[in-house]
Amino acid sequence: MARGDLTDEQWALIEPHLPIAAVGPIPDLRKHFNAVMWRFRTDSPWRDLPPEFGPWQSAYDRFRIWARQGAFQYLLEAVIGEAAARGQADLGLVSVDSATARAHHHAAGMALAPEQMAALEAAAASEKGGTQRDNSRTTTNATTPALSAGGSADGAGPA
Repeated sequence: MARGDLTDEQWALIEPHLPIAAVGPIPDLRKHFNAVMWRFRTDSPWRDLPPEFGPWQSAYDRFRIWARQGAFQYLLEAVIGEAAARGQADLGLVSVDSATARAHHHAAGMALAPEQMAALEAAAASEKGGTQRDNSRTTTNATTPALSAGGSADGAGPA
């Protein structure tokens, strides 16, 4: 048994859930299943399958048959069901994806009072270690001298 191959106990749980053909010789399903696991664990091309798993075409063909028949989905549900029946399933640990995508609070329709928003922005700024941006909309209306025709801004005429 190579490193990463199924143990006898693991194989005993998986084997009853894998489909076999109605006719023809029964293939070595364990070798094919280990080959599929090796291929996805290493992310290698099928053609790089080690010789101990047999011809790569056989393992690939078996994988395609299982995928077409939905064997992997069925196997996943059966193994989780078996673990739940034994009291060994902690579905709180299941993670589909560890990536996080954050949207702006307006994207979710979140409405906050201005003082709540200011407090949240201050907390976020202090957590990041940055300074808070001044988002006030106040403007100053400083009067600027008008340009006279042909003159300059200081009121002096043409030289």
